[in-house]
Formats: sequence, C-alpha cells, structure tokens
Amino acid sequence: MWTVIYISPTLKLAERIRDRLTQEGFLVQIRSIGSRGEQYEIRVPESELHDVRELISSLFG
Repeated sequence: MWTVIYISPTLKLAERIRDRLTQEGFLVQIRSIGSRGEQYEIRVPESELHDVRELISSLFG
C-alpha cells in the first residue's frame, strides 16, 4: 500500500524530493491532486514510511 508523505505545491519541488528519495534507495510515486493538478502527492510504500519520514524531516527540518 502506498502512503502520502508530503504534498508539494509545485511539480518541480515534488520531482526534487522524489529524486532525493530515489537516490537514497526508496520507491517513490508522484500523483497530481486537485481539479487542475495544482498540488502533488509524494507517496512511498507503507513499509518504508518510518525511514522516509526521518529523511524528509532532515530535508525540511
């Protein structure tokens, strides 16, 4: 099951986060949300959630 870990306001930011997580070996999906696709969900497998949260925290913390 895929879990949303972050909602990005731009595709560019979503892609940068995806690229960083992928470099660390995580599986990542980006999905546009909203009627005009103005936000983007970054999703990872539930089994990787804990490790990804730690990395996201270090990126934005």
